[in-house]
Amino acid sequence: MAERLEDRAPRQLGGLSPQRAIICRVLEKSSDHPDVEQLHRRARRHDPKMSLAIVYRALSAFDKCGFIIKHDFGDGRARYEVKGKGHHDHLIDVETGNVIEFRDPELEALKQQIAERLGYTLESHSLELYGRVTAD
Repeated sequence: MAERLEDRAPRQLGGLSPQRAIICRVLEKSSDHPDVEQLHRRARRHDPKMSLAIVYRALSAFDKCGFIIKHDFGDGRARYEVKGKGHHDHLIDVETGNVIEFRDPELEALKQQIAERLGYTLESHSLELYGRVTAD
């Protein structure tokens, strides 16, 4: 099992304030890819005095330490997820902005084959698909 963000962060950040601990827990529990404002609203449920600036500073620190992944899904908002959930790709609903994580072994093999065919060893990759729900 991957180590929790709340356990990793203090070692690299030299401690973890109560506010940052809340932000860690909110990020860990997020099944979506929240933006800063969504994280702020969720964190305020645990600490009504939580400021937006604290959330921004925490995310910046977590990003610099490599604890989180910052996504740009083309909607003008940075979205976040905790690093270490295992590789997955994203399907973004262009109408709602919902982000669906998926894993597909056949697609992973195909990406590897493409890189090899072009003479490369695949080091890392990310895939984002954009679409809309089709009518039945």
